[in-house]
Amino acid sequence: MTDPPSALTAQEFQLSGGVDDWRVLGGGAVAWFDAPSHRAGADLMGAITELAGGRDALAPHLDLRARGLRVRIPASPDGLDTADVVLARSISEAARERGLSADPAHLQDVHLTIDALHAEEVLPFWQAALGYERRAPDDLVDPLRRQPPIWFQQQDAPRPLRNRIHVDAVSTQPTAFAALAAVQSQGASSVAEHGYYATVADAEGNEVDLLPLPEEADRWGGAETEDWRLVFAGLACYPTSAPRQGAELAAVVAALADDAGLPLGIDLRPGLVTIATGKDDWEVEEGYQPLAARVQEAAHAMGLAADVRLPRFLQVVIDAVDIRAVREFWRVVLGYEEDPRADVTDIVDPRQLSMPFVFQNLDSTDEARRAQRNRIHIDLFVPDDQARARIDAGLAAGGRIVYDDEAPEWWTLADPEGNEVDIAVSVGREEIWRAADST
Repeated sequence: MTDPPSALTAQEFQLSGGVDDWRVLGGGAVAWFDAPSHRAGADLMGAITELAGGRDALAPHLDLRARGLRVRIPASPDGLDTADVVLARSISEAARERGLSADPAHLQDVHLTIDALHAEEVLPFWQAALGYERRAPDDLVDPLRRQPPIWFQQQDAPRPLRNRIHVDAVSTQPTAFAALAAVQSQGASSVAEHGYYATVADAEGNEVDLLPLPEEADRWGGAETEDWRLVFAGLACYPTSAPRQGAELAAVVAALADDAGLPLGIDLRPGLVTIATGKDDWEVEEGYQPLAARVQEAAHAMGLAADVRLPRFLQVVIDAVDIRAVREFWRVVLGYEEDPRADVTDIVDPRQLSMPFVFQNLDSTDEARRAQRNRIHIDLFVPDDQARARIDAGLAAGGRIVYDDEAPEWWTLADPEGNEVDIAVSVGREEIWRAADST
């Protein structure tokens, strides 16, 4: 007989021996293992699948990239426990056996928060717009656990002008078209159709662009890539019947990507494998279409069928007068890099794990809108030993701290034009709350 798992706080988890590779962020314990190729990462992915057998819905989330593998041990509704520590140690040992080392310095979770006067009125709008699920009274989550969660918090006073931050929600064309109809029934305060996309706003004015709307706009064309949808990135989603089947598909796709010399993202979730190019990569590199065809052929040979309703892609768009200055703030705070194309303002996660940020022009004479605090902001969960470095980087790039009363749980920074990000830390929160409750 073994003792049942004991609940642990984030701090207790990180202080457990043998988990130096791991950091507790916003959604569980996370590690990143550098790998020299897709194949090397897929080999570790297969080992983790075997180690985590029987965890079902709480199986690790595995995100394979050309440069390594991110592993997330998701927390249950009750948090992490001693069984999670045992699994983390086993995963680290499997990585060491394969000569792969961990790099926790760049781990992070990027979340979205919407301030609302009446959250119950705007939450159904966002649920319909993004195809999310309601996890708690004030939380929405991606049912595929790939896109960032959204939290709604109480707004103190009306802020009626347009935000300088909005979201682009890219899905398959039928899904986008259906979402447009759904948000209109969920209290959209405005709808502006622009042909390829529509800008819609919830009851309090927070905006999201839904796209693409024209028929066939999400397709490569040709039966050999019918499993794929072009949602800024090229995506194919394959439901699987068992974790081992997902790991086997990942290994096959990893080999195809290495042979093609092209990076792919291969994400394993319980019951699903998602394969993705980076944003616009399929358009820039001609080799992606034949690679996609080979991936599809391999998946079909394994008896797998794609679910073409599932591909989704999100990005954050920030309006700015001084794009260069605002973009640099966000680049250093997020640890991102600039898109190398001269005519593109994007910054992207170098590991292709978090959503891109895009910057577009704001009229410098629109002083009222520039002065109003946004209703949408970013929550950036970082390792507790990295928070100070992120804050200092933001300050050096022209940002300022606008709220630190809750430190070391979080600090609110504003970029040079007032757009906000919370630098948040999970470790130590429960201990702070317990101390406060005892006084």
